[in-house]
Amino acid sequence: MTRTKPAEVRFYVDADILGLAKALAALRTDVTYPGDGGVTLKRRERAACPITNTAIPDLVWLPEVTSRGWLILTRDRNIQRRTREIAMVRDCGARMVALSTDEAKDTWHQLEIVMCQWRAIEACLDQEGPFIYTATRTGLRPVKL
Repeated sequence: MTRTKPAEVRFYVDADILGLAKALAALRTDVTYPGDGGVTLKRRERAACPITNTAIPDLVWLPEVTSRGWLILTRDRNIQRRTREIAMVRDCGARMVALSTDEAKDTWHQLEIVMCQWRAIEACLDQEGPFIYTATRTGLRPVKL
């Protein structure tokens, strides 16, 4: 009999990059996304995501995800100009990495950015929020909050 242990989720991938979310969650037990029903992978059982569908507004899911200490991956090439979203991140104390380049146009290119920056993204787990970094293939850059 194979015993499973609970998985520790550390990353939440937003609905705007659902293809990337499903690819990462199929490989890693510490990644979840809206509508994730949970899975057993590598003898770890990831529970269903509390964000049950992709239509839940940012005002609802952002505080929930932040309260769990999860690092958020999203796509928003204009994050620097969206003052309402920046204020929400700041007010919730969220930690966010935004794929914010024209290169993030589809799942393959999003995966390329994430893989090129994976070690830097993981290092963000050790930082306290609030923060937003924009991610490209060549690096992470902080967004002024």
